Parts: sequence; structure tokens; C-alpha cells
Amino acid sequence: MNKNTSTLAIVVAYLLIYIVWGSTYFFIHIALQGFQPFLLGAIRFTIAGLLLLLWCSKTREPIWNRQLIKTSAITGILLLFIDMGLVMKAQQYLHSSLIAIMASSTAIWILMLDKKMWKVNFRNWNTVLGVFIGFIGVVLLFGEQLFLSLHAAEGNHKIIGMCLLILGTIAWASGSIYSKYSSLPKKVTFASAAWQMIIAGLMFWVAAFSNGDVQELAIQTVPNTSWLAIIYLIVFGSILAFTSYIWLLKVRPATEVSTHAYINPLVAVFLGSTFANEHITTTQLSGLFIILGGVMLINLVKSKKTKRVKEIC
Repeated sequence: MNKNTSTLAIVVAYLLIYIVWGSTYFFIHIALQGFQPFLLGAIRFTIAGLLLLLWCSKTREPIWNRQLIKTSAITGILLLFIDMGLVMKAQQYLHSSLIAIMASSTAIWILMLDKKMWKVNFRNWNTVLGVFIGFIGVVLLFGEQLFLSLHAAEGNHKIIGMCLLILGTIAWASGSIYSKYSSLPKKVTFASAAWQMIIAGLMFWVAAFSNGDVQELAIQTVPNTSWLAIIYLIVFGSILAFTSYIWLLKVRPATEVSTHAYINPLVAVFLGSTFANEHITTTQLSGLFIILGGVMLINLVKSKKTKRVKEIC
């Protein structure tokens, strides 16, 4: 692959995780109108994983490797089963825009949990300030939902949703870091993503049957929009965007890749407010820009330290 092609591939991959992932929150909202969360995850990731595995076999990318499957299983459980499962459950209590706003704190969790980079990341006080600012935004959003819980009958559900989101962002950050430092060669990037989806899909099937999601499904009542949404999630959200994310983690710094958190909530807020009539409060917008301000401060520091990081590593 020449330099120009490589640069183009990186740009396209970033566009996919920036724009497409921002839209998935809205399409999950649409899909959940016809499917329960665990069943949605089972269908989405099983089909996407099998299609991607078929593609790998056609391109002769190695797929039957014990270390590959083991590493992919851990990453898939963290990134897809735990995080996406919690996100879909939370979306039963919270609107998609708020979920995307909370998810923007993922970059901060990556910084906090990436122990190997602590000496580099926390050498600059601006980084510490960025983390502090970001958490202020999270606390602000959590505080709003706590206030609502004290004044509305369904408020407890909102707090449950917020807690699920926080756990989900931690799981996603952990999976991203684990994937970054895994010893898998770059040539199995797509096979790794395929196994992650398949294993997560199997976990979702177990959860769906255990929770009664499959038994309660009435296919004839599923609206066409939910079918279209799940197709979009499979093709664009999983196969294209997720594989781009996994690939970028191999070729670019994890903190840089996490900058998709800047754009995703903006796309989600636009789609949610425009097409789903979601009401975005002043507090939520404030929380969004506070979190993004913290993340931006962190990444500005990181960009200035790129050469130093390479020397230390």
C-alpha cells in the first residue's frame, strides 16, 4: 500500500467512525421499536460477524488461530457485548442524544485507564485539567438525571440508565486499550473484528433466550423501519465503522482515535432532535460542550507530545 492510499484509508476510516457511529444512536432507537435490546444485539453482531468472516476467507486472511480468537473474544465482550448491551438497555430509559453525550466521555476513560501511558499522559497539568473538566460535564449530566429522579415517578429508571452508560464507557475504554496492546499482527485486523462480533453475538443470543426476548418476538408486528435500521446497523455501524475503528487502533494512537467522541454526539443530537423529536436541555448541551472541551484539551496536549511519546515507547 503506498503512502497516498494509506492516508486516504485513514481519512475514510475516521469519517466512518465520526459520522456513521454518531448516527447509530438514532438507528438503535428506531430498531428498538421492534426488537428487545439483547435480541437486537444478537441479530446485528451475528450477521455482521459472519459476513465479515466470509469476506476474510475470500481474501485469505487467517481466521483459525487460537490466539486470535482468544484475544478477539475478550475485546468483543468488552466493546460489543458489555458496552453496546448496556447502551441499548440504557436507551430504553434515556433518549439517544443524551446517551451519545455521555459516551463522549470515553476518551477521558481511555486516558485514565491506559496505565502504560500514565507517565506521559499526566506529565502535563493541562491533561489533568482536561480530565477534571470532562468529569465536571459527566457529573453535571448525572446530577440533572438525579434531580429528575426526585421529581418524577420514572426518575429511578433514568438513574439506572446513567449508571449503565458509565459502566459501558468504562468497558469500551478497557476494550480499546486491550485491543491497542494486543500482540495480534495487523494482517488479521478484519478477522479480529469478525470474531469479536460473532462471540459478542453468541453472548447476546444467550442473554436474549435467558431474558425471553426471542420467545416474546412477534415478527409480524416489527415495523419496516426497525428492519431497515438493523440493516443499517449491520452494514454501516458494524462492518464498516467498527472494522475501521479496530484498524485505526492498530495504526494510530488510541487517544487520537478516541476523538470520534467530538463528532458522534453532535451527529446524534442533530438526528435525535430533528427526526425523533428529542428535547435537548440547556444542561445537556452544557454538559456536552464541557466534556468535549476537556477531551479537546487532553488531545491538544497529546498532539504536541507525539514525538516524545514515540521516543519513550
